[in-house]
Amino acid sequence: MDFTQLHHQNSPLLIANVWDVSSARAAQQAGYRALGTSSAAIAAMLGYEDGEFIPFDELLYIVSRIKSAGSLPLTVDIEAGYGQTASEIVDNIKRLIQTGVVGINIEDSLVAEGVRQLISPALFATRLQDIRSHLMRENLSVFINVRTDTYLLNHPQPLQETLLRGQLYQQAGADGLFVPCLTAENEMAVLSREIILPLNVMCMPDLPRFDVLWKVGVKRISMGNFVHGALQSKLEEMLQSIGSQQSFSGVFH
Repeated sequence: MDFTQLHHQNSPLLIANVWDVSSARAAQQAGYRALGTSSAAIAAMLGYEDGEFIPFDELLYIVSRIKSAGSLPLTVDIEAGYGQTASEIVDNIKRLIQTGVVGINIEDSLVAEGVRQLISPALFATRLQDIRSHLMRENLSVFINVRTDTYLLNHPQPLQETLLRGQLYQQAGADGLFVPCLTAENEMAVLSREIILPLNVMCMPDLPRFDVLWKVGVKRISMGNFVHGALQSKLEEMLQSIGSQQSFSGVFH
């Protein structure tokens, strides 16, 4: 079963979001069927702020190490594409495909002077269509999962805006629609009914159970950087405990 087919099973595709070889191997051993990188987790691991502050060559190196360490299909978060033009973004995607990557996440917002803002839906749809056209001309196949940040950025009418953007992105060549911070079941049901693209939601404190997500039409579930953050908190607690207790007993118990 290829990566696209994994989005059309009788249960949602649960993506293990990883940031290095160890996390990728742990996910494969745990029985996951696909991996996705977390841009925020990789940025934190390398000491960068999130928002395309990682040089693309460094991201590519981490991706190549993750891909070489296992056999699971890998999709990569390329944020806004690491390029100013469709041609530059396509060049980055081609380099990822050469490592064996089968999918990408690309988002319709940009961080400028520390503030994340939505890109115009028409402008982003045009860019997306150009990216898809470039890839098709070179007979290159990659699953394009488009992230829309309508809910993440608290748009005043997030459902209506997501419907507008989702339909535009569908026409422009997207393969999936990722809506981080969406947690309302009724709104998921509307989006999955009105937009043909597989709907992807993300780990949130009040996200419904996976069986409920399936019933309202969700096809893909992501972890974002929350697993990495939880592990980092555990590490900090353990290191503090070693120092305060002057003992390694907490490492083993």
